[in-house]
Amino acid sequence: MNKSCLPPDDLPSNQTIRVSEILFRQLEEATKKSFFLACDNMTRMLLSSCHWYFQINSGILILIMICHDMQSYRNIMKTVPDFAEKLKQFSNRARITVSSPIDKGIPWVLSIDNILPEGDLPTT
Repeated sequence: MNKSCLPPDDLPSNQTIRVSEILFRQLEEATKKSFFLACDNMTRMLLSSCHWYFQINSGILILIMICHDMQSYRNIMKTVPDFAEKLKQFSNRARITVSSPIDKGIPWVLSIDNILPEGDLPTT
């Protein structure tokens, strides 16, 4: 554990830290609901084919999608540009992480600023 160079009186209390964590979780859940409602039916079906959630890390909104089979992984990867466009409505600093089924590859981590157009995405 890192020791802070600040005096103990200048550090947040344990209660403040716990409240902050709770508020972040509530923000992530509210973002998930709003994002899902903002998506069209096809995108909602894609999201339903995998485990997905939002995480906020250092002020960056991260959409995490974990695919259970290769078909859903391929379908999600084909529509990453659409997910990126939708995410831009919620944050100007966001990332998308797509994980393939266990032992089938490594997760893709993409910044919404660096998403290639759909035709330029690698084939899976």
